[in-house]
Amino acid sequence: MTDTGIDPSAPPSGSVCVECEADGGWWLHLRRCAQCGHIGCCDDSVGKHGTAHWRETGHPVIRSFEPGETWFYSFETLDTFDGPQLAAPQHYPLTQSAPGPADRLPADWQTLLR
Repeated sequence: MTDTGIDPSAPPSGSVCVECEADGGWWLHLRRCAQCGHIGCCDDSVGKHGTAHWRETGHPVIRSFEPGETWFYSFETLDTFDGPQLAAPQHYPLTQSAPGPADRLPADWQTLLR
């Protein structure tokens, strides 16, 4: 691991938000902890589990886990930046719905976002 809170060798914890999956929830976008690989949902999602992971662990950097997005974000500096290639996979499967999972989205999901 580098001193920036990024461990390029840490694989993602899966392809879904860990906490949303555990509690039967849903997410808008996914974020990956650049230090340990934890997958959590974004702050526009109801659960905000990516930020909750940072608050619980102190791991300061996330990376988008969305197809086509490679940006990193530092909770400490509030900066978005380019970073190193992380362990595969780089995003959730292209067959996975976003938001997701599709079978758990409430009919009014757009009104529930922040």
